[in-house]
Amino acid sequence: MAEADDRRRGSVFNEVPELYDRVRPAYPAELFADLVAVTGIDQGSSVLEVGCGTGQATRSLAELGCSVTAVELGPAMAALARQRLSSFANVEVETSPFETWDDGGRRFDVLVGAASWHWVDPSVGWRRAHAVLRPGGWMALLGHIVVRRQGEAEVYAETADLHERFAPGDVDWADPPLEEKVRGTDEGWGPPNEDREGWFGPTTVRWYPTVQWLDGQGVADLLRSASVYRRLDHEVREALLTAVAERIRTRLGDRVARRYLSVLRVGPRAD
Repeated sequence: MAEADDRRRGSVFNEVPELYDRVRPAYPAELFADLVAVTGIDQGSSVLEVGCGTGQATRSLAELGCSVTAVELGPAMAALARQRLSSFANVEVETSPFETWDDGGRRFDVLVGAASWHWVDPSVGWRRAHAVLRPGGWMALLGHIVVRRQGEAEVYAETADLHERFAPGDVDWADPPLEEKVRGTDEGWGPPNEDREGWFGPTTVRWYPTVQWLDGQGVADLLRSASVYRRLDHEVREALLTAVAERIRTRLGDRVARRYLSVLRVGPRAD
């Protein structure tokens, strides 16, 4: 039941598509270059993107020249993706949960999930991914992991008392891991995305450091787009994030680094 509740949490992004589109970090160009190098994707390839959101990763896939079918659960997110991607004739956005999506017998060379696969029911998702890929196809999971560096001010550490004041005892509040520790996790698909049934072969893992420099209002807006904050009552969320923005303005010079390790995990379909 907890896993089902977590998956339903993914639908909260549909409440704020424009905010999500504006504040979420982009994926580095090097990641897509490596995706091409590992999978051999080219202009003749077909790509299925699961959970395209507002189309941030979709645009980079479309620019490779391949045919992209993007599936998105949220109607508002899908509508904004269609708007953002309207100049690409090689992209089609369909609105549906992946678990019940009608593939119409279509088969693909690569399946991509960009910060989305953990919202898919694993008892259905891995099997369906295998089924909609052609023999010799590839599964690719993209994401961002928030990290910190030793001795550098980090948003949560500097606002932990505010989180505890406004939402006491919430298990989702925690310091992000150290960057060097995350870099050591270079096997498998990464929790909670494990392929337990062996539908895909060994993964290739690549890491890409990225950073957003934000002022207090920017941090508050970024957190407003995150699922753990979206699920809070509106009054609690706004009081907390107003306090967070003020703390950053008054104690941190209104400028903080939000550090990420962007990650590419790619594995071949087991035939």
